[in-house]
Amino acid sequence: MWNDLVTCLKLEPVALEPPPDHGHCAYLGSNQHLPYHRVFGGQILGQLLLAARATFPDKSVKSMHTVFPREGRSDTPIRYEVTTAHEGRSFAGATVTARQDPHVVAAAVVSMHVPEDGRDRQTVPAPGACPGAAHDVEMSLVPWQTRAVVDLDSTAAGPPDYELWMRTPAVDPDLGAALTAYATDLTLIGTALRPEEGLSHTGNGTRFRSAVTSHTLWFHRAVRSDDWQLLRQHSPILAHGRTFGRGDILTADGRLVASFAQEALIRLPN
Repeated sequence: MWNDLVTCLKLEPVALEPPPDHGHCAYLGSNQHLPYHRVFGGQILGQLLLAARATFPDKSVKSMHTVFPREGRSDTPIRYEVTTAHEGRSFAGATVTARQDPHVVAAAVVSMHVPEDGRDRQTVPAPGACPGAAHDVEMSLVPWQTRAVVDLDSTAAGPPDYELWMRTPAVDPDLGAALTAYATDLTLIGTALRPEEGLSHTGNGTRFRSAVTSHTLWFHRAVRSDDWQLLRQHSPILAHGRTFGRGDILTADGRLVASFAQEALIRLPN
C-alpha cells in the first residue's frame, strides 16, 4: 500500500492541444487500489498540492483551500488542470481543478511563496513525548507508523479532541508536504464524533453518513513526513448537518510546521 500511494504521487504532465499559454497546464494522476470504489480525499489533496508544485517549481505551497463537490471514482485517473492567477518573484496563485470527465471532483485555490528570512516565533503548547510502541494503532488508509493514546474507534463519549503521532518510511523530502496533506483528511470527522455516545468514525455508511465538503491547509515551515509528527486536533462545533474541525501539525521537538481545517457533511440518526 505504501508503494501504491507513492506511485499515485508521481503525476504525469499532459500535452494540451492547442498548446497552452503560460498560465495553463495539466497533469494526470492514478488512484490508490482501495477496497471500495471511491477515491480517498487525502490522495486528492496530495495530488493537488503536487500539481501546484510542478507548475511553480521555485516556490512552496503556502496555503491550499479545497472543495469536494462530488466523490471521485477509483477506476478513472484524475486530470489536474492548473490555471495561473498570478506569478511574481515571491508569490504565485493558481486554481487547480481535479476532473474526471464530465465531472469536477475537487477544486483548489493554491497560494505559493518563496521562503524568506525573518523573525521566527510561535505560541502553541509544546507536545508531550511521542507514545511508545505499546500505543501503535492501525488505520486502514495509512501505510506508515501511527500512535495514539486515545482509541478513536471507541463508541464511548469523550471530548472532541484527538492527538495522532505519525511517521512515514524514508521518502523524498519533496513528498513530505503531500503525504502530510494526505494524513490530515483521516481523523477530523472521528474527532468531531467523540462526544456522541454510541458512535465512532467506524460507523460511516452504517450508523451515519459523512463526506468531506471542504479542506484547508496552511504550511508554515518545511515538512518532513519521515520524522515523527503530531497531528493535534479539535472540533468546536457540530450543527446543521455539518461538522467543523481544525488541527496543528508539530514536530517532535515542538516546531509548528502546518495547520489545517475541515468541514464535513454528517447525517446522524434521529
